[in-house]
Amino acid sequence: MEFAHLAQRMFNTPIAIHPRKAEIAMAALADRLGITHLMRGDGRPVPMAFDDDDEFVSSRQSRQTDLGYDVVAGTAIIPIAGTLVQKQSSLRPYSGMTGYNGIRQAFLTARADSAVSRIALDISSGGGEVAGCFDLVDTIHEARGDKPIAAILTESAYSAAYAIASAADTIYVPRTGGTGSIGVICMHVDLSEALTKAGLKVTFITNTGADRKTDGHSEIPLSKEALAAFQHEIDTMGALFHDTVARNRGIATSAVRDMRAGTFMGADGVTAGLADAVMAPDAAFAAFLAA
Repeated sequence: MEFAHLAQRMFNTPIAIHPRKAEIAMAALADRLGITHLMRGDGRPVPMAFDDDDEFVSSRQSRQTDLGYDVVAGTAIIPIAGTLVQKQSSLRPYSGMTGYNGIRQAFLTARADSAVSRIALDISSGGGEVAGCFDLVDTIHEARGDKPIAAILTESAYSAAYAIASAADTIYVPRTGGTGSIGVICMHVDLSEALTKAGLKVTFITNTGADRKTDGHSEIPLSKEALAAFQHEIDTMGALFHDTVARNRGIATSAVRDMRAGTFMGADGVTAGLADAVMAPDAAFAAFLAA
């Protein structure tokens, strides 16, 4: 069940994720796919161990008693960690994942909470699914001016996680933390040759007029039509990503596009306009309280 769940979220669906995070997920799938070695583009091997870099993994808590955030000095601290997915059963990071639905519920509850005067997004994530991401980003962005919102990175916010961070009024990044990876990627696995070598042949039968129903299936090569359709979708989502970050950060869309989904460490992110200050998380929290 875990294999099927992860595979559905990795293949034939647009994702906004940092390459290192994608390697970790692929390493978890490799054995089940019959892959003995994973290689990077430069020829270096990818470790075949599920060594996730998520440091924050909390246990399940009851929705009836947990609001999804902690309140410190009038500040709601909303944890956003690990791989980001559209829906997750927990309000907090759980089993290395955080759901956009949980973040939204925690954020809206904190916004309406009279005991909360400001909101801090505690972000440490390499990104995740595109689905659901930009609706959440718009929800946070539209709340600007109601209560101060800060994104405090502990340690990095890449791709979909950066999209969320960009919706805040202020972004604090540690010296060794990172921002960026503003782009969308979709991976397709062609198993047709492997199936042929195994003596297996898959035949898809569709109703008349539904020949595009097989687009993207791993059992057959990706057709030029399917590739063009997927490319159009990815380009559309990428443009949405660029426009959203440009709006949130007050910079030109062309400047975001020219970053070419690159990542920036610490002060370089401030120079690029993707963050506002370089501070350790505790110093950033103190600065946010004093602002």
